[in-house]
Amino acid sequence: MRIDTRTGDGRGIEVRGFSAAATTDDMALLRQHVYYDKIVVLKEQSLGIEEFVTLGSALGKPVAYYEPMYHHPDSEYVFVSSNVNRDTGRVGVPKTGAFWHSDYQFMPEPFAITCFYPQRLPAAGRGTYFIDMAQAYRRLSPRLRDAIENTFCLHSARRYVKIRPEDVFRPLGEVLAEVEDRTPPQRRPTVLHHPVTKEPLLYVSEAFTYAIQDAAGTALPGTLLSDLLAESGQLDDTYSHPNIFLQPYEPGDLVLWDNRTLIHRALHNPGNDLTESYRVTVVDEYPLTLEEAA
Repeated sequence: MRIDTRTGDGRGIEVRGFSAAATTDDMALLRQHVYYDKIVVLKEQSLGIEEFVTLGSALGKPVAYYEPMYHHPDSEYVFVSSNVNRDTGRVGVPKTGAFWHSDYQFMPEPFAITCFYPQRLPAAGRGTYFIDMAQAYRRLSPRLRDAIENTFCLHSARRYVKIRPEDVFRPLGEVLAEVEDRTPPQRRPTVLHHPVTKEPLLYVSEAFTYAIQDAAGTALPGTLLSDLLAESGQLDDTYSHPNIFLQPYEPGDLVLWDNRTLIHRALHNPGNDLTESYRVTVVDEYPLTLEEAA
């Protein structure tokens, strides 16, 4: 297993010669690189569903996505994003993640590590945009840093839940009420410390963060949250903000990233070519706490 620091526009590290039969020590080393380098690209991989889930299990505890319509038929732990139509029926959901977010940010225990494995790539225009929210916090203006001290944000899936086939013809208010019941809002400090690296990070996303409060729970102006999103780069629809970087994919790439530090947004191919990707997401022994101020 050879580990190289990525150069040029690349972030994180690349790993060549990785085998699904890697030793416990190798997997522990990979996990440390995920925490400290944020992105690990395993090159030239060819894993089956069971091997992919086993890889995730070596990094943490895989968690099945709460909506079954995303599941791969051979494993509930594999989340499928796909616009491929099969004779046997659709697998997964098309065009997922085209908004800034952290996976499961709206749940009591957000994922620690995301394992992303593209299966079918278009000719061009497919990748993932990222923002390192520890870097985003370091780059905040002094005014905003002071304004968010001892504040908390509320996170919910309400804005980007995809309508399920069984929701057709249901009243929208009824669907929203069910979303709030199944995934009630989560309140977390606006600035968290990563449980492993201890670096402070800005914990907000355009998709899931909908309000900001002081320590007593009093609502703060929505302009404060908008300013945080803007300064971190999440409102830049040109993707030229200095905090934003693009991770492109090549056949055989399997990408691991730190889901607590990085937020991401899918880049969907403009030609609507057939694409498919698999994802396994895991929690580890270092969960984010619900109310501990950073």
